[in-house]
Amino acid sequence: MESSIRLQTKIRGRVTTVRAIIRHPMETGFRIDSETTEFIPSHYINEIIIRHNGNVVMTCDWSRAISKNPYLSFMFEGATVGDKVELSWTDNRNNVDSTETQIK
Repeated sequence: MESSIRLQTKIRGRVTTVRAIIRHPMETGFRIDSETTEFIPSHYINEIIIRHNGNVVMTCDWSRAISKNPYLSFMFEGATVGDKVELSWTDNRNNVDSTETQIK
């Protein structure tokens, strides 16, 4: 199965920029389906963990307030070309996904 995460990294000097787009519906549970008039069940990412060479560099605790197909970008220091960055997420339905890339 193809990953829901598109992960890119770029190093410039001592600073590494990490950018990610995650395909996910991020349903709040508050919208009403126009055809059934029922609430659409909530379905959103609630935890993201980013690791650099296996060490956690950032965690995110998300909730319903994040939009569909979220974009995440951040910078950190201490990486070199060829190091690995991994992003993993878990949602409120206990679905998980992760992907890894090398810093370029």
